[in-house]
Amino acid sequence: MTTERPKAVPTLMLSNQRAIVTEWRFAPGAETGWHRHEHDYVVVPMTTGTLLLEEKAGNRHAELHAGQPYAREVGVEHNVVNANATEFVFIEIELLP
Repeated sequence: MTTERPKAVPTLMLSNQRAIVTEWRFAPGAETGWHRHEHDYVVVPMTTGTLLLEEKAGNRHAELHAGQPYAREVGVEHNVVNANATEFVFIEIELLP
């Protein structure tokens, strides 16, 4: 039996010719769902905690710290899950060509 997870809530904050900025809010256990990033992107965590990254090669945990950004290139495929007992929030900035 599979248990359906709650969905993370995206809020579009800005969209123009150069960038798409989205706030992602995750209740405990919430997920984005499987997706592929179509652009290079930067993530800025607003909270500190652990995210479960479900990837084709296997699962891994990422420890994120509020205010410490990281960047990834186009093509990343994964499902992001909040592995914390509290809400997790980050800002995603997609860089448009």
